[in-house]
Amino acid sequence: MCGIIGCAGRGDATLDTLLTGLGNLEYRGYDSAGVALANESLDVAKKSGELDALREAVADRTLHGSVGVGHTRWSTHGPPTDANAHPHQDCTGDVAVVHNGIIENYQQLRDELAADGHEFRSDTDTEVVPHLVEAALADGADPEAAVRQALARLEGSYAVAVVVAGVDAVFAARQDSPLVLGVADGATYLASDVPAFREYTDRVVYLEDGEFARVEAGGFEVTDFEGNAREVTVDTVDWDPEDTGKSGYDHFMLKEIHEQPRALRQCLQGRVDELGADVSLEVDPDVDRVQFVACGTSYHAALYAARLFRSAGVPAQAFLAHEYALDVPPIEDDLVVGVSQSGETADTLAALREARRRGARTLACTNVVGSTMARECDETLYIRSGPEIGVAASKTFSAQLAALNLLALSTVGPGDEQMREVIAALRDLPGDVQAVLDDTNAAEVAREYVDSDGFFFIGRGANFPVALEGALKLKEISYAHAEGFAAGELKHGTLALVTEDTPVFAVVTGDGEAARKTIGNVKEVEARDAPVVAVTDGESDVGRYADHVLEVPATNQRTAAVLANVQLQLVAYHVANELGRPIDKPRNLAKSVTVE
Repeated sequence: MCGIIGCAGRGDATLDTLLTGLGNLEYRGYDSAGVALANESLDVAKKSGELDALREAVADRTLHGSVGVGHTRWSTHGPPTDANAHPHQDCTGDVAVVHNGIIENYQQLRDELAADGHEFRSDTDTEVVPHLVEAALADGADPEAAVRQALARLEGSYAVAVVVAGVDAVFAARQDSPLVLGVADGATYLASDVPAFREYTDRVVYLEDGEFARVEAGGFEVTDFEGNAREVTVDTVDWDPEDTGKSGYDHFMLKEIHEQPRALRQCLQGRVDELGADVSLEVDPDVDRVQFVACGTSYHAALYAARLFRSAGVPAQAFLAHEYALDVPPIEDDLVVGVSQSGETADTLAALREARRRGARTLACTNVVGSTMARECDETLYIRSGPEIGVAASKTFSAQLAALNLLALSTVGPGDEQMREVIAALRDLPGDVQAVLDDTNAAEVAREYVDSDGFFFIGRGANFPVALEGALKLKEISYAHAEGFAAGELKHGTLALVTEDTPVFAVVTGDGEAARKTIGNVKEVEARDAPVVAVTDGESDVGRYADHVLEVPATNQRTAAVLANVQLQLVAYHVANELGRPIDKPRNLAKSVTVE
């Protein structure tokens, strides 16, 4: 969840490189930031709050160092204060550490170190690490060996980067938290995510769990924790650093909403044969049963996908990953699919690892090439949406729905009439999304209801996950109370909350039984004076009962859900914008949830 940047070989540009990298990682979510530069001594600066506070703190200081590390922290142990910000140092001030993850045995280690005379200045679990390194150095270990000895004492998840006064290297290690190296001529980088250093190099090495790296100006060495050499692969990142800019939009989220037509084209390209009514994926289509595991927005995509598989005659269920890992259902010959934008979601990784331990075949549905999930699973289905910077998922959710449509279709077999119809709808989907973006009146709806007491989102069938996602988006970025649920649940309790100040967004597409029953639910809330916003393709008469209509093009019901979701994304964005919220960096949230 936090962000790490490190570099060696940047000379006088080390500080600027670290600050630039931290700026590129702001999207991950944070509440404090800091840097440490190493020469014969250590120069450290850290501040709570936005990155600008750190920039101001170093503006009047001269920080020198041939190597350095930086960090954006999202609080877990202790509030966001200057003292709790990373990097953390030892008693001598010669060791500085930045850390993502949670050290589960930190209290035991802290008590032990305090008993030996070490003084602690923060509430964090991280601070035990520099003191462990200090103790090993005092016992005669060289700096690299001291870091290794400290890591051997840790239990939990971590990505750690360490600098030591007088050493022109950064020591780094990974266990259940992402860490990637950037390789350039004359300089080497490390970070929790590629955007931190993408403008300097497109060559990367993804570290695996249990790997240790020594990063220097002239290159790097990767070993296991015991010091045995590891073979690594240098990959090339295929996206441009400009892809992570705002391109003239006020917010990354708005830009990424408008990038959805392109993201969908990228997702579908080369994978569908409309003439032959066939789908081509690098995934084994032989599936008896499917279990999906995911969290948050990706869980909503999993709910949607499970319906697709069931409609194809394949039994399928979607599980919240953090609950699945605690109470794993019978697996037998099931395919277990982990859905995660980042491929680093800790809860989803834990669920997949437990499924693999029980002998399941696993598949990762993710956006990030080289992510932990992609490397650990038996197979991978990339959604190919391009980098997403806004914390609230937008284009990645739409691409997940498209990719999971393809996965479900691959089990049907070529030539099936249902497949032919859905493929045609998928072909038209990018253009249909563009039509929504061009013609939407979501800003008008947002202005009308921005001061409401609460918001309800309802849908049935494939539109039920869309209702959940619409509510989640509004909560994430506007901080308004919002609830999404299956439309049939209204009469089972939620009607007690419905008033003239709680608009109800009803997702109604097609004119089948689901649409007719949802219209009945609309009439229920209308009778209680609640305003109704219908998200509809006009195939039913729901519009006559609505105060406002958000239109989507008529299409197959599977792809209509994607279009309805785009309208709800826009409503959430405009409500948050009217309220002046920090849309790209909502409070308390992080882009990649890498701790359980």
